[in-house]
Amino acid sequence: MKWLVLLGRILFALLFLMTFTHIFKSSTAEQAASHGVPMASVLVPIAGILAIAGGISIIVGFKARLGALLIILFLIPVTLFMHNFWTISDPMMRMTQQVNFMKNISLTGAALVISYFGAGPLSIDSRFGTLRPSTRAGDA
Repeated sequence: MKWLVLLGRILFALLFLMTFTHIFKSSTAEQAASHGVPMASVLVPIAGILAIAGGISIIVGFKARLGALLIILFLIPVTLFMHNFWTISDPMMRMTQQVNFMKNISLTGAALVISYFGAGPLSIDSRFGTLRPSTRAGDA
């Protein structure tokens, strides 16, 4: 079963590592600016760094809680600015952006779970004893 947690971490984080292929292109910042992102030429590369650092952290299981928080910091503005379906009048584009919005909400939920429970077994964190010691009700 411990291999399932590792597989889950890898599958979750791959999405964020794939941003490396396009997030540092000027066309991505231009697209973000067209969606109303302020200082897009600065903020988009920072978002890329958050996504990539968070993804690597979660995959290898080193400081995975922090990595998950980086992913959350990436997802919140991306979701609100880039997938603001409520501003779109075209029904197909609206539906597409609503699906992407909900996907990002789900990814945020998964990152919140990782930020609480950590990387689990087969991780650097577990090797050095930085996993959450208990998951009893009331622990925070």
